[in-house]
Amino acid sequence: MRHFVALLATATLAFACKPAEPKVFNPEGLSGPQISPPLPKPDFMLTTTEGKPFDLRKDTEGYVTLLFFGYTHCPDVCPVHLANIAAALAKLSPEVNGAVKVVFVTTDPERDTPALMRAWLDKFDRRFIGLTGDSLALANAAKVSHVGQAIREPGPTDSTYTVGHSAMVWAFTRDNLAHVAYPFGIRQSDWAKDLVILTRGS
Repeated sequence: MRHFVALLATATLAFACKPAEPKVFNPEGLSGPQISPPLPKPDFMLTTTEGKPFDLRKDTEGYVTLLFFGYTHCPDVCPVHLANIAAALAKLSPEVNGAVKVVFVTTDPERDTPALMRAWLDKFDRRFIGLTGDSLALANAAKVSHVGQAIREPGPTDSTYTVGHSAMVWAFTRDNLAHVAYPFGIRQSDWAKDLVILTRGS
């Protein structure tokens, strides 16, 4: 009898120690369009504005990650997206803020020096992560992120060109999947609502 009890206790302990099944994220209620099937978080390494290597998958593990490709001379889409995200985060709790990483990848490495990117991002939020690299590394990052390649469009002078790029922000939850994306035009109030759902629902 004692042997049976011991076996039962062992079995119970083993069951209790079994890791919980990963929680499936439910994108219902989010403002952005849903992605089906969900987009896996891309695997690439670039360099931060501080000159340090940044492995996207490894260095954002466990965080809700907003990934956006753009450039500092962008006249509208980039500053509006980042300003709205920053304003939304400013209204939310430290718990939500601590669970989110915003990653901005340049599509204009010729003009976007690390110092310029850092100063520009700091105008929105000093926690925003800026990434750069050589043209091949950036092209690969865009490819594996499914944002399409940036297109340089001539301006009045050689230094005043614009860059055509994706206006979409991917939102990766803690399961390393993007179940939803955010196009240009998402309001601050929607960002604030969705960031709470994204951080608590994954």
